[in-house]
Amino acid sequence: QLQLVESGGGLVRTGDSLRLSCAVSGGAIRTYAMGWFRHAPGDEREREFVAGIGWSGEHTYYTDSTEGRFTISRDNEKNMVYLEMNSPKPEDTAVYFCAAGGRNGVLITRSPGGMQYWGKGTLVTVSS
Repeated sequence: QLQLVESGGGLVRTGDSLRLSCAVSGGAIRTYAMGWFRHAPGDEREREFVAGIGWSGEHTYYTDSTEGRFTISRDNEKNMVYLEMNSPKPEDTAVYFCAAGGRNGVLITRSPGGMQYWGKGTLVTVSS
């Protein structure tokens, strides 16, 4: 049973940079694909995929909105996952969740249903 704890959220301004961290315990992350999802305040939709990364770090995935601005990375030795947020926008304001899942370390879907373990989230607020 993996436990995931996010950190690094807070209040930032448009144009600033922010790095979120996800510390994982209870097992090795090298057998999992990892991802970041978010849920905006008042949004009734399910959590939105932000970025994902395969077990080796070689393959990364983003949305049209996050491609080129956000960077996901992982350190399997430290059991850590990161999300570097550059040039955040007010519409990036959300609670950001770290998740572990996939199949054999491969991200098979961007749906939250494809992830097995979740952290409790960290709030990122972007002001203009």
